[in-house]
Amino acid sequence: MYWQKDLECIDRDHLKKLQKDRFASTMANASRSPYYKRLFSENDIGGTLPLDLIADIPFTSKQDLRNHFPYGFLAVDLEETVRLHSSSGTTGNPTVVFHTSEDIEAWASLMARSIYMTGARNTDVFQNMMGYGLFTGGLGLHYGAEKLGMLVIPIGPGNSKRQLWFMQQFKTTVVHILPSYALRLHNVMEESGIDPRKDTCLRIAFIGAEPHTEAIRKKIEELLGVDAYNSYGLSEMCGPGVAFECVCKDGLHLWEDEFYMEVIDPVTGNVLPDGEEGELVLTTLKRKAQPLLRYRTRDLTRIIPGECKCGRTHRRIERIKGRSDDMLIINGVNLFPMQIEKVIMGIPEAGNNYIIEVHKKNYMDKITVKVEINENYFNGTLAELAHLEKKIEEELKAELLVTPVVKLVEASSLPIHEGKAKRVYDLREMEQGGG
Repeated sequence: MYWQKDLECIDRDHLKKLQKDRFASTMANASRSPYYKRLFSENDIGGTLPLDLIADIPFTSKQDLRNHFPYGFLAVDLEETVRLHSSSGTTGNPTVVFHTSEDIEAWASLMARSIYMTGARNTDVFQNMMGYGLFTGGLGLHYGAEKLGMLVIPIGPGNSKRQLWFMQQFKTTVVHILPSYALRLHNVMEESGIDPRKDTCLRIAFIGAEPHTEAIRKKIEELLGVDAYNSYGLSEMCGPGVAFECVCKDGLHLWEDEFYMEVIDPVTGNVLPDGEEGELVLTTLKRKAQPLLRYRTRDLTRIIPGECKCGRTHRRIERIKGRSDDMLIINGVNLFPMQIEKVIMGIPEAGNNYIIEVHKKNYMDKITVKVEINENYFNGTLAELAHLEKKIEEELKAELLVTPVVKLVEASSLPIHEGKAKRVYDLREMEQGGG
């Protein structure tokens, strides 16, 4: 049941002591980087600041990483590093994260711990459909699965028919896949006459790298006949493996022996108590090459109060609701794309693929949701189609408190993504002032 029982079930008092000791080492290490050396000096912060006073340290942001590209956060000599990962840099300097061999080994251990927690074992065949390269999603689980002793198929994303061929030939039992691509892959299975419950050996899916609702998880489980587990991570911390679901599927255990978490009010920056929703802020406790202090993830969640039935003592976070910078403001009303997905996935006649368009008409925001029809549930008349559109509009209005326009479209007519799905098209800026 446990990969590292001494750490996973550690007594909370011992965990706090471990965090304090590791935070002290992290502070000393961080002070070697040009960025934190200057930050500590400007804010009169000594290298021995106790964990209880962590709020004295200013937040670190993604923009700070960009502004101090490429070596501003590096805390070791360059020859001690063995790998870097990087964002695309399409909007300016990329964010670069360096790793020592010790960092890579710690990351692999965290991933092995997470994978084992779901019931996967060294007898499983693991098909990794996530991207490799600068993106951390593929490599993170790859090394963790190998450490656990699984047979790994590093196939990467896309080419659905090839995915299915490998899946059947080598009797894949565990996959790592984007939620949107899992739904797309099921469509290809249907087209190919493959019943995943009868014609494959699938039993576990790790899903992550894009926000998704509980309804999407259940749909993936129902369609593919698997147990689907939510994973969470970000390349600035290491990649996937920061938090993971156990078999109870009641929140994600955030590994507090390696990360110190706070949830803050995204506007005031004040730390919120357990149970209140806000922005997740993380501090690395073990990273050597590039320690980060109070890093604002922009991800919105809350710490779930209470203990988990699995016996692990690391606190759980709720699935990520969205990013604070993903929030849409429609005529003064705040909403998140996942609220729309939650409604759509609860309507059987609606398909799995949808997009959200935001327009500016007569100086007012207008939101249009285009949803593919689920042909297995709907084969009605035009009048019935209009009735269904109205029904979805009413349900969205009740959830969002704004009135969207819903347009039902033919199955497979919206853009298909074999990487991360693009759901939101905010066209207001180009339409500003249009009427």
